[in-house]
Amino acid sequence: MLNQEEKIKIIEKSKVHNKDTGSSDVQIALLSEEITKLLLHLKKHPKDFLSKRGLLKMVSKRRKLLKYLQSEDPARYEEAIKSAGLKR
Repeated sequence: MLNQEEKIKIIEKSKVHNKDTGSSDVQIALLSEEITKLLLHLKKHPKDFLSKRGLLKMVSKRRKLLKYLQSEDPARYEEAIKSAGLKR
């Protein structure tokens, strides 16, 4: 789980406009950071199946957001992929 300061840093880095907190870009960045933290947890605790299920839900949600962003604005999609460090 991300704490408030980490969320604020991620939002500042990936926001589209001044008061942006919920755009697809921000949601993708927040989900990517949550996924990274959860992967570290699952490496230590491989039998934590509930966390694994949560991870799969987050990955699915991020995939849907990326698909939406790709159809709406391909330039922002490319930027979101680069900033999150993902492959296509």
